Amino acid sequence: MKLEREIARKNLKRKPIRTAALILLTAFLAFSVFGGGVIVMSLQSGLKSYQSRLGADIVVVPYEARTKASLESILLQGIPGYFYMDRSYIDKVRAIEGVDQVSPQFFLASASAGCCSVPVQLIGFEPETDFSIQPWIRENYAGSIGDGDVIVGGRIAVPTNYKLKFYNTECRVIAQLEETGTGLDSAVYTNQNTIRMMMANAQALGFQNFKNIKADQVISSLMIKVKDGYNIEDVTNDINLHVRRIKATPAKSMISGIAGGLANVSQMIGGLVAMIWLLAMVVLIVVFAMIANERTKEFAVLRVIGASQRFLFWLLTLESVMIGLSGAVAGTALAALVVFPFSGLIRSRLGLPYLLPGIGKILPLLLAAIVFSILAGWLAALFSAGKILRQEPGVVLRDSV
Repeated sequence: MKLEREIARKNLKRKPIRTAALILLTAFLAFSVFGGGVIVMSLQSGLKSYQSRLGADIVVVPYEARTKASLESILLQGIPGYFYMDRSYIDKVRAIEGVDQVSPQFFLASASAGCCSVPVQLIGFEPETDFSIQPWIRENYAGSIGDGDVIVGGRIAVPTNYKLKFYNTECRVIAQLEETGTGLDSAVYTNQNTIRMMMANAQALGFQNFKNIKADQVISSLMIKVKDGYNIEDVTNDINLHVRRIKATPAKSMISGIAGGLANVSQMIGGLVAMIWLLAMVVLIVVFAMIANERTKEFAVLRVIGASQRFLFWLLTLESVMIGLSGAVAGTALAALVVFPFSGLIRSRLGLPYLLPGIGKILPLLLAAIVFSILAGWLAALFSAGKILRQEPGVVLRDSV
């Protein structure tokens, strides 16, 4: 095996341009397999995280925010926004048959001004009734949430003094949540008293958008849990029928649109990877066939001086594996330099939940991409090796004279 390895290495060095071209082609294949795989897995991980964090069966918003895009732009894309409805809707919705739990939320967007540390989405919730945010918070923080306390999303930079300011309201960061791959990572969470203080200070600072808002009398949305045995769609329809000027939407319908977009992107990436693999295989087969034609005399001489067919087979195998391994390592390394540092840009471009998977999922994908790329080169070499090994060395040498 040592002799075959040395000859294979020298053969590759003897034709540096050809070797580099084959490595480049294999690297492109590995790049597409690993990079595409990471993106698809990140989308799947993001959707799963989004489903678990939404928490509610039904989401109710004021009628002017009835389009799903209004709420999704806040929850999914992290675009700060706000809309309000009267608090009386809490009791009206709670009175609908089949409704089990109702928890209000209050949305406020911080400003790009000196009164705010950072422009983000502010979400106020009632710790006493909440069932959608606190289970997520408890993964990182088990204490109580007092007035002036805030919990920040995973993509918000926390100052070393753990202090943030929103509309001149000094807040203390008590916890930072794990990333979800959605706009929730760019949000700040607090209790209703704190967010009302922020609203009052915003009005005092002269922000016209909040001029006529009575913070103690309004809410932005209602998160609803349906009782066991009741159909979510039926309860949603009852709310829309009996409560005016609001829009109730099943949470799963918000997720279904995202899942559809994810499926389309995944299919597109999968199809692209399949096309690249097929194209790479065709090119590799053609190139190795051309190489085989060039090396028929070389192999005939080796056969005459005593080299066996098995020796030549291993020689071709080693050459293809060396090329495949070099290309696979280069391709996966380049893919890693693209998909990991620029995950935020990819997330914003796709507009879908995007959460990088853990190392436990990435390592098997990395190994699969490397093996896949090596296998492609080996199959191409094997296809052309049969032609060389079947030829009689005496005939080849006689014809070449």
